[in-house]
Amino acid sequence: MNIEDYRTYCLSKKGVTESLPFPKLQNILVFKVMGKMFTATDIDTFSSFSIKCVPETIDDLRAEYASLQEPSYFSKNHWSKVIMDGSIPNTLLYEWLDISYGLVVSKLTKKEKIQLQKL
Repeated sequence: MNIEDYRTYCLSKKGVTESLPFPKLQNILVFKVMGKMFTATDIDTFSSFSIKCVPETIDDLRAEYASLQEPSYFSKNHWSKVIMDGSIPNTLLYEWLDISYGLVVSKLTKKEKIQLQKL
């Protein structure tokens, strides 16, 4: 996966927007669904990206995949950093993005879920 594949895939999901919201970290591209972040990456390097994970499985996944690490800026209990070193198949990377998106969608309010369905 390269950064264009990553970006295209994220934007293909319902209700997703992209932005560069951090004034002090101007190279961090963030993808949100209904205003809530589900993934982010450094657009200059694309050496990694961050995703939300299921808290109950996060430690097992990190033990199984060396390229899945604790994040630098997010809660280590809910987020992981995926190192883009080629050791994780693209199919799994896309699956993890789907899970991250789904976790955020599952926490939306009823009103937000209705708005998302209408998009």
